[in-house]
Amino acid sequence: MKVIIVGAGSVGSSIARELLAHGHEVLLIDEKPEVVGRSGLLGARWLFGDACELTTLKEAGLDTVDVVVSATGDDKVNLVVSLLAKSEFGVGRTVGRVNNPKNDWMFDDAWGVDVAVNTPRLMTALVEEAVEVGDLVRLMTLQTGAVSMVEFTVPHDSGLIGTMLGQVEWPDDSTVVAILRDDTPITPSADDVIESGDELFFITTIAAENELRSVLRPGGTEAAADAGPGGGGTPGAAGGAPAN
Repeated sequence: MKVIIVGAGSVGSSIARELLAHGHEVLLIDEKPEVVGRSGLLGARWLFGDACELTTLKEAGLDTVDVVVSATGDDKVNLVVSLLAKSEFGVGRTVGRVNNPKNDWMFDDAWGVDVAVNTPRLMTALVEEAVEVGDLVRLMTLQTGAVSMVEFTVPHDSGLIGTMLGQVEWPDDSTVVAILRDDTPITPSADDVIESGDELFFITTIAAENELRSVLRPGGTEAAADAGPGGGGTPGAAGGAPAN
């Protein structure tokens, strides 16, 4: 995969290091040549210039890359780069770093941002995820701000315990994408039985979060209460596919 990272500070360099370690092709754009020595990156290509200028982006070959990551410390730069990447070069995926949480609302498809990474919000979510058992925690907002990744830790008194995923009537716009059990990730299937302490990860629309929350709460909803072995829940795999 070809990736361009705009901004070679600590954040941009860390992203580049991980991508290079996974065998991806990385080009970093920065205005300051001295960042090369500080970054300690091996195997990355470099371009020095203003990424808000079309000439710089053309020289970087944005029309040939898979992903553009705008990781500077300036939200205005990150928005402009994302917009140019989408509108002028048709880049398939853009990731924008949000420095000021007050600017989060601008990082959407109107500015060409596919995924906004809001570090303060993500840290808050991780703190909540660590301490909030029995409530839905939003980890990340995806795409146009209409879809999110959320996590739910099953409490010991949940009515869902002992229920197969395929027997729960999940909201139409919510899909179970992973289970974390005893520090082991599990690819969910309709036959997986929910256990106390399971961390369930969902991709869901923002609009469906409240409905999903009502299904997951301790004691469960009517759908969850009816869904036991031989219960009256509608069979279906995680995310709605028919159970085997």
